[in-house]
Amino acid sequence: MERLQKILAHRGVAARRQAEALIRAGQVWVNGRPAQVGQKCDPQVDEITVRGQPLPPAPAHWYYLLHKPVGVVSTCADPQGRPTVRDFLPPDLPPLYPVGRLDYDSSGALLLTNDGALTLALTHPRHPVWKTYRVWVQGQPTPQVLAQWRQGVPLDGQKTLPAQVRMLRKTGHQTLLEIQLREGRNRQIRRVAAQLGYPVLRLHRQAIGDIQLGTLPVGHLRPLTPQEQAFCQAVCAHIL
Repeated sequence: MERLQKILAHRGVAARRQAEALIRAGQVWVNGRPAQVGQKCDPQVDEITVRGQPLPPAPAHWYYLLHKPVGVVSTCADPQGRPTVRDFLPPDLPPLYPVGRLDYDSSGALLLTNDGALTLALTHPRHPVWKTYRVWVQGQPTPQVLAQWRQGVPLDGQKTLPAQVRMLRKTGHQTLLEIQLREGRNRQIRRVAAQLGYPVLRLHRQAIGDIQLGTLPVGHLRPLTPQEQAFCQAVCAHIL
């Protein structure tokens, strides 16, 4: 017997806090009656429904999106004792691991999964997945500089792939850019911006392909939607 909100989390319905909200809203029933938060059930015996639909089977793989805050390391352990993404995972989830990195000083979308094939596909050096960033830089880059950034900039002896760079706003001595990349070299945006003479002030990742951060609050996570999982499967099929 397990607590109902833990069962819902294990079945990928929602993270534990969201599962509790579903129960309180009367959207979860057990054996034909509205469920209670903290209620213990056996999914092999009890009939559990969510919004009138049967409880989905337990997934073999788990896919979550975290809104990583600034000051958090994109690993599961840190020898320096800094906060890691594991600190944001509820205890009722199986071990999940970050897909790629989002550096310590940056915030935004970070995928967490136990699907090794997806991790390989999304971190493959030739992967076609665009990642979208909102970046505040110091100064006001000229059209010539933005054109150079779009075409590629030499970095560690190798030119970066063409990028999509769009100016969104100018405020005093700062500029907000939207940058889309198909590659993810170590601290690439920060290094290119510094090399071009416009250092990064703030960097935020908004999307990984079709997976949008949207209004997910900082420090929170959510399961991927079926449409987002289908996108992940398509990426795996294309790469592998």
